[in-house]
Amino acid sequence: MTLKDFFDAVGFAVGVVAAGATLMSALRTVVLPRASQGWIPGLTMRATRLLFSARARHHDDYRQRDVLMAMLAPVALLTMLISWLMVTVAAYSLIFFTVTSKSLATSIELSGSSIVTLGTVSDNRFWPSVLGDSEAGVGLLIVALVISYLPSIYSAFTRRETGVTLLEMRAGNPPSATTMLVRYRRIEEGMTAEITELWRQWEQWFADIEESHTTFPILVFFRSPHGDRSWITAAGALLDGAALWTAAVEHPADPHAQLCLRSGFLALRKIADAFGLSYDHDPAPDDPITISRAEWDVAIDELHKGGVKTVADLDVAWSKWRGWRVNYDTVLLDLARLIEAPPAAWVSDRSPMREQVGRRASRRASLLTARKASGHRL
Repeated sequence: MTLKDFFDAVGFAVGVVAAGATLMSALRTVVLPRASQGWIPGLTMRATRLLFSARARHHDDYRQRDVLMAMLAPVALLTMLISWLMVTVAAYSLIFFTVTSKSLATSIELSGSSIVTLGTVSDNRFWPSVLGDSEAGVGLLIVALVISYLPSIYSAFTRRETGVTLLEMRAGNPPSATTMLVRYRRIEEGMTAEITELWRQWEQWFADIEESHTTFPILVFFRSPHGDRSWITAAGALLDGAALWTAAVEHPADPHAQLCLRSGFLALRKIADAFGLSYDHDPAPDDPITISRAEWDVAIDELHKGGVKTVADLDVAWSKWRGWRVNYDTVLLDLARLIEAPPAAWVSDRSPMREQVGRRASRRASLLTARKASGHRL
């Protein structure tokens, strides 16, 4: 075997492996019902998010950032398709280069013509023709898989957003745990029957988003139709409300609230795992959280003003509440920062990115004031 034959064999093998790996990546992402993606979707999503996040940091106004970030998921999905096709073209270009003994430029033309089935460049010999047909089939299969991917995504998106919209009628906008409990108090004196049904419904909602948002991670970045809503702020308000109900509100025994809480923080953790976000898997009940006792006391005062009866020992209630919050505090805030969620109390109001934007806006305001005072023209 000559040195050229050796390199041709290696190039052919590399091309076949790359083409096969690309097709398997598409199958794992679209068809396999579990959180299993290849490096192409993962790298594409991370790169797209970094680009959009870097651009969003130049906007101080949330509405401008929301308009920009709303395009992240569609662009990432399109980029993912293009990436699969481009890697396939590169793989087959290497195969054609080793099989046809033509120049690299001609091999790239032949591969590009084959994958789009135009046939503007062709090789009538048997094996090049078979390879061209196989590349056309792979390209069509990848496009078909992405098209079949869309109904599943939008079906899960619709179910998610239906829950978010229904919660707005109960918890306000932005959603608030105390608003939700006060409104239920006004609807029903004892609160128990109606609010127990809410915990049951959201236990199912959390199970649904865990399954859908780990199987299709790109769903995390699909934003609500209304810019001031978000699935993560709704989840945070619901979890905080369930924790307040369990720890601080006087009521008969209600295991459904605790089941909802567990379903919720486990779902958020699974989604965080899909994006490699770190958190303590077994936190202690007294570990630090981002909510202070003073903020919690304000929430308790709001409940009192709304007629919600709380337990007598608020110190014990605070310990129980923070014991629940510590299970989802980190992942909740990290996911809110990941998707640039709209402002909401106890969720995205303490995001590092939002603090950075706030500091930049304050510096700009100070600079504007100083320039006006000195008589400089802006």
